[in-house]
Amino acid sequence: MDKIIQYRELIKRILTEYDRLVHQSPDYHSETCLVFDETHDHYLWLTVDWQEDKRLKSTHVHIRIKNDKIYIEEDWTEEGIATELLREGVPKEDIVLAFHDPETRKLTEFAVA
Repeated sequence: MDKIIQYRELIKRILTEYDRLVHQSPDYHSETCLVFDETHDHYLWLTVDWQEDKRLKSTHVHIRIKNDKIYIEEDWTEEGIATELLREGVPKEDIVLAFHDPETRKLTEFAVA
């Protein structure tokens, strides 16, 4: 199987599992959305809800595939999506912590770009 196809399937599986787990909590009542855009290779896990008359929107995870690498644009999970990807066998050189600026990325064990 092509690497990009594998990465797409892996990202969708991980985000779907996160979404499933959050909905198992009896205290969680917000609506979540999974957005999988394989044409542009963007994958998001969002919360959209109302609290009284105030609109709540938050992005928990935003991942994209670019240049054969997985760019983690935003990650508010406890363990981190990079940890999940490593567990699944994705090499560190294929993971970019894009929520860090390029200079800071050089200090990590992951790809710079």
